[in-house]
Amino acid sequence: MEAIRSFFKNYIAWISIPKINLADIIEIAIIAFVLYQLINWFKTTRAWALFKGIGVLILLWMLATILEFDAIIWIFGNTIDVGIIALVIVFQPEFRRALEQLGQNSIMSPLFDTKDKSERFSDETIDGIVRATFALAKAKTGALIVIEKDVPLNEYAKSGIALDSLISSQLLINIFETNTPLHDGAVIIRGNRIVAATSYLPLSEDTGISKDLGTRHRAALGISESTDSLTIVVSEETGKVSVAVDRTLIRNVDADYLRNRLITLQNKVVEDKKPKLWKGRIKNERDTD
Repeated sequence: MEAIRSFFKNYIAWISIPKINLADIIEIAIIAFVLYQLINWFKTTRAWALFKGIGVLILLWMLATILEFDAIIWIFGNTIDVGIIALVIVFQPEFRRALEQLGQNSIMSPLFDTKDKSERFSDETIDGIVRATFALAKAKTGALIVIEKDVPLNEYAKSGIALDSLISSQLLINIFETNTPLHDGAVIIRGNRIVAATSYLPLSEDTGISKDLGTRHRAALGISESTDSLTIVVSEETGKVSVAVDRTLIRNVDADYLRNRLITLQNKVVEDKKPKLWKGRIKNERDTD
């Protein structure tokens, strides 16, 4: 017992609390803000998946160091410099956009933005997308609709024609009407608005994709591999509707399935309403008169 007391006494004596002045507090706040911006930037770009992969490699390196795997340690030591240069080259567009945002006032928006972001789009938007999708499917008109989630699709929206218009089934149908100026390419949706049309998407490089899938389906899979978006595909040949999300293509879906996927994506906050007493019975809000 005396040894334990002596240990803690010496340990506490060894720990010294540094003096903190106003300059230190300001410096800590600046560092915390920069780290927050870096993490937020990582999470809103393709670099987030890479960042998680780097974390796995770091854990592997630590395990190899503990277990004294000399060959693995040698490989890490001789490839780290080349890997850093490769990362800078591959993610040069992301780094450039990050520096551009650094000079814009929007960098402070996360601290002062009071807008409720819990709901991505309205019920009317869901109805418009579903009605347009299956109207296009019935007419066997090809369509490609990309719905943005957390990862911004600005890079792909810039490749098309900017619209910034409210979503309606009539507008979506007209955009994909054959031989119209905007029918070729993808429509990108953010919230309740159509951001752009005729946008170009990256094609999937997966060699295991079925050979009967065309360019639209490959583009839908391609965007699902690089972002967290949900993409709706209408086949021009068969009129079937497919959904691409999380590197997976769900084929031949119906209207109920698509509506449920969009409701899940909507993140709508349902208010807890008490049932009303009406004409001697309990009546819920969804009951009709």
